[in-house]
Amino acid sequence: MQHNFSVDLRGIVDLLGRHLYSSPRVYVRELLQNAVDAITARRASGDDAEALIRIEPIEATGDGTLRIHDTGIGLTGPQVHELLATIGNSSKRDELGLARHDFLGQFGIGLLSCFLVADEIEVITRSGDAPTVTWHGHSDGHYTLEETAPRDEPGTTVVLRARRDFEHWLATSTVTELARHYGSLLPYEVRVGDERITEGTPPWRAEYPSPRARRDALLRYGRRLIGAEPFDVIDLAVPEAGLSGVAFVLPHETGPGERAAHRVYLKRMLLGERVEKIMPDWAFFVRCVIDTEELRPTASRERLHEDDLLTSTREALGESLRAWLVRLASTSPERLAAFLRVHRLGVMALARQDTEMLRIVDEWLPFETSEGRVTLREFRRRHRALHYTPSVEEFRQLAGIAVAQGMGLVNVGYTHHLEVLRRLPRLDPGLLVRRLDPGELATRFESLDPVSESAIRDFLAIAAAVLEPKGCEPIVRSFEPVSVPVLFLEGAGARSAIRGSAGFQEADGIWGELVSGGREPREPARPRLVFNHRNALIARLTSTVDARIVELSVEALYGYAMLAGNRPLRPEDMAGVNRAFLGLVEQAVHPGGQG
Repeated sequence: MQHNFSVDLRGIVDLLGRHLYSSPRVYVRELLQNAVDAITARRASGDDAEALIRIEPIEATGDGTLRIHDTGIGLTGPQVHELLATIGNSSKRDELGLARHDFLGQFGIGLLSCFLVADEIEVITRSGDAPTVTWHGHSDGHYTLEETAPRDEPGTTVVLRARRDFEHWLATSTVTELARHYGSLLPYEVRVGDERITEGTPPWRAEYPSPRARRDALLRYGRRLIGAEPFDVIDLAVPEAGLSGVAFVLPHETGPGERAAHRVYLKRMLLGERVEKIMPDWAFFVRCVIDTEELRPTASRERLHEDDLLTSTREALGESLRAWLVRLASTSPERLAAFLRVHRLGVMALARQDTEMLRIVDEWLPFETSEGRVTLREFRRRHRALHYTPSVEEFRQLAGIAVAQGMGLVNVGYTHHLEVLRRLPRLDPGLLVRRLDPGELATRFESLDPVSESAIRDFLAIAAAVLEPKGCEPIVRSFEPVSVPVLFLEGAGARSAIRGSAGFQEADGIWGELVSGGREPREPARPRLVFNHRNALIARLTSTVDARIVELSVEALYGYAMLAGNRPLRPEDMAGVNRAFLGLVEQAVHPGGQG
């Protein structure tokens, strides 16, 4: 007797192909899921009959059809009618016991996916001692259901007749590849023709003679999946999600911009090999293989449904990775260092946003500081105020001076370093993090005593005249290290240091005119050229009575300071340096200007 589906079948098939399933290839997965569910149901009833799924591709049948046989529970005539005539009727699934979480798919919708590759579907099934029935469905929307010759054993056979130009989807090579792709870890034996597809117990659950043998086997498995020897393998387990698996640490650099996709199985059936959002965003450095019993798939069964269980599972998996990092740090620091050498840039990038990754960076990743390469955690234990310089060149110029002044200086001239440093107060609310105003260093330099200040007045007058065209002002201070003769500083701090120093406050009008040109300091502050009175060369220079030597030396030292700070020299600066160089040579060759 002919019946019609209670929905527009052509519309359903179009919906499946256009919006639900990514490719016709999923028909193999749906057939396997139906067969697995049927065998699971039969075993749940107490029947321990052989569990076998056997696929015959079109070459094996010889009649242009594909057949898949299972030794499952089978269906009665009324059950077939209810499941296949009314698509998506959940109440009928409940009555038949197929809505329990033990089952992978939905028999009706899953079977209809076969219309993506076939114009006709035949289901021959027997349940227990009930008569064998045959359901014959057509893509035009009608089906027939009748009792037929009995099957020898309970179970189901699905027969597909390929749509025109879709025969290759039912061929041996394609079916074997797809069956292995989706079903290699299924708990029941699957065969395509005479070839066994299933591999047995998932590698991470298998028994091994020793922990070393297990690790070696998992690394081989990981090499096959990611195409390279993994850096490490991490066991994963989330009992509330019925989840187990492994994470393989990538041996090559990757980053947060790269979409991290993982291989996910649902009750040992492959859900997808590029499933996202199962791990925290910061876990970009691993690729995972997991099997879950409780996480819910989306309607297409190619991704996971975002819900509270998935959220808590993601957090638990993140904890597993953090625990691995902790173990690595405590048991194998050299391995942790090797990991960070590979994934440093990515770790730093995510530390800008992820607090947990920030903790990892804080504790384990060395930064370049004024006290050498140390972790931020160690450095902030010594300094409650962290200053930073935005460029490598500025850091190298000021690091030694900062140490001498007791300041903690961090080089953030590298990618992501500045953003990470600025976020440290999230971990340590009492910590002060700010850019070093180079001029602020002058506030820490030692002013000269009145006698010395008086002795350098002539020097300062000459230096001010030389530096005025350059928009720069001279000051003389004593500071460490003594090896630094002169320092070019920019910033409001140095202006405040001059204005607030005892020497400035007590200076007469002549001194005030020398350092300020008779005006109140302008904002923003002009750059300062700070001469180090503790440096032997500067000490001699400030006491030199030869004005020409002072002029040439100040010009030369200005160029030296600019180059030492990696600052660009303007053409007029370069000309001044050349004049100073030639003039000093002339003075050395002809002292006093005598030929």
